[in-house]
Amino acid sequence: MAGINHPKQKVVVAMSGGVDSSVAAAILVEEGYQVIGVTMQIWPQESGIEDAAARTCCSLAAINDARRVAYKLGIPHYVMNFREAFRETVIDNFIEEYRKGRTPNPCVRCNRFIKFEALLAKSRALGAEYMATGHYARIAPCEDGRWVLKRGLDTSKDQSYALYTLTQEQLAHTLLPLGDMAKDETRRLAAHLGLAVAAKPDSQEICFVENRDYPGFLKREVPEVAKPGPILDTSGRVIGEHKGIAFYTIGQRRRLGIAAKEPLYVVNIDAKKNAIVAGSNKDLYASKLLASDLNFISMNPPKDKIAVTAKVRYNMKDSPAFLSCTSDKQALVYFTEPQRAITPGQAVVFYRGEEVLGGGTIDTVCKEQPE
Repeated sequence: MAGINHPKQKVVVAMSGGVDSSVAAAILVEEGYQVIGVTMQIWPQESGIEDAAARTCCSLAAINDARRVAYKLGIPHYVMNFREAFRETVIDNFIEEYRKGRTPNPCVRCNRFIKFEALLAKSRALGAEYMATGHYARIAPCEDGRWVLKRGLDTSKDQSYALYTLTQEQLAHTLLPLGDMAKDETRRLAAHLGLAVAAKPDSQEICFVENRDYPGFLKREVPEVAKPGPILDTSGRVIGEHKGIAFYTIGQRRRLGIAAKEPLYVVNIDAKKNAIVAGSNKDLYASKLLASDLNFISMNPPKDKIAVTAKVRYNMKDSPAFLSCTSDKQALVYFTEPQRAITPGQAVVFYRGEEVLGGGTIDTVCKEQPE
């Protein structure tokens, strides 16, 4: 873990009010750091998330939980307003991607632009050498002075997928105290320390969308997305009508409303034609993709084809693949075995063993097998 040999230094801990960030703060206090707890205020005022009863990671209830933990640990706690930056870099992108028929990953963008850019910059401006989070991933030094990002030891909780955008500068000033721990260890330690959040459930929602109601959120933000259009089969024949392309994602089965002999899934979204393409489960599999907005953490973009493992979704196992960069901004990835429901807008992340090499945003999916 970066900085482990430098106790007594100041570190800002991003405290969401959950058990993970709370235990991260407790570990750093025990290690002798000067810990400051910060909860980020990022939700839109008009969202309703400010309701004290809301249980998302950025509600008033979360602030109160973080404040109680900070008091228990004897550390200062502050709330910092990042609403404007969050709106511009996360929410607006979320809306625009769905408008284009793509499926965004707001947690990746929040990590990139809010936690590890805006909050880290604020932390450094306040004189903190480090910022820490409760992510289950690890940072390790290399002999040449670079830093590498590794998976968390708890493979069931590993969150390295959502951190592929980290840079060398950010890694050098980041602490991830939970990287070597399992989730049940975290909860046991929280209970041992008497932290009120020890049994608090993990948040499963995108913080600015209540009750996972994406259609409702999008209708409120951009009513024009509720524009009906055709549902086509894979041959181009009209077989139904959709309620707006923003309400669908690749692999989705619900809300198609079409009677068929076999289950139908969304296999493609054509924003230009305002059309949804529905097909069978086998139509969801693809071997090749193009990705852009690349970040390579501890290496330069590879000029030649290299073997990696890669995954196209947070909660899936990575699979063998080959990676080659067509330019500094675009990469071609093809898998040795077809992958299900590769989705434009989502992240593809590259690994070599335990190390996270980097990743990018999926732009184009190709169904044919590579030669």
